[in-house]
Amino acid sequence: MNIYEALDQLPNLKKQYFQWKHDIRFKRDLPKKSEEDFLREVGRKSLDGFIKWERTSEYKNLLMLLLDSRIADDFEEIYKVVIKKAKEGDEKSIRIFLSFQKEIQANTKLAAKTFKVVEEDTQEDDELEI
Repeated sequence: MNIYEALDQLPNLKKQYFQWKHDIRFKRDLPKKSEEDFLREVGRKSLDGFIKWERTSEYKNLLMLLLDSRIADDFEEIYKVVIKKAKEGDEKSIRIFLSFQKEIQANTKLAAKTFKVVEEDTQEDDELEI
């Protein structure tokens, strides 16, 4: 499950708050809303209820999914830096690259299994009649 799938399972107010607080939005050209603008949009006078929700396991689990997706982005940036230095002959970068290679291959197998399951599920659910 990714952060977007998890957010879709939340009540709308919690989803809006999480997206606002962590700047999850598709229209990146618009500025982030201020706290006052957000409160006006959701019809609340304070963030107290949301702050209380931040102490729950539901919120913490959402945060872990968000951080997991951000780590993937960071991993890509770091990978590019390591590759560049490894190609220049930096021994430490070469060792890190080889370590990355093993991790990526292991994670690729897990990812392939995930997509294979999804593919099998869609074949069963196509609802076509013969």
